[in-house]
Amino acid sequence: MRPASDPRPAEWYRDPDGRGIDAVDHLLDRQILDRDGVPVSTVDDLEIDGVELGVTIDHSADQRVTAVLVGSSLLPRIFGGRMPRSRRERIAWADVGRIGTVVEVLVAAEDLDVGWVERWVRDRVIARIPGGRHAPE
Repeated sequence: MRPASDPRPAEWYRDPDGRGIDAVDHLLDRQILDRDGVPVSTVDDLEIDGVELGVTIDHSADQRVTAVLVGSSLLPRIFGGRMPRSRRERIAWADVGRIGTVVEVLVAAEDLDVGWVERWVRDRVIARIPGGRHAPE
């Protein structure tokens, strides 16, 4: 499932053993690192073009990954339920640089809006706890 405008060769989508990438095994729940190796989030879902909810999939037509969807899924995991799709952030598939034990993206974490919940908790909750503004010594 390659985006139409993707300049990467088909070999980019293969693991070291030559097998194609499987979304469940190689992408979902993998940690995402930015271009500097800073953790960004984890892969929660994929946005796929050519697949519509409630419509039978036409396997002869192309289905293409267009984005990696991420979001804070901690609260739904604790309290139950599911995160609304509207609250998930997109990382364009063109920004994915490498898939391995982690998913590496080609942009800096600050340029992505995916960590806003963590930053908000860090700045407004954790920072107010005594000793919360610095790393332990």
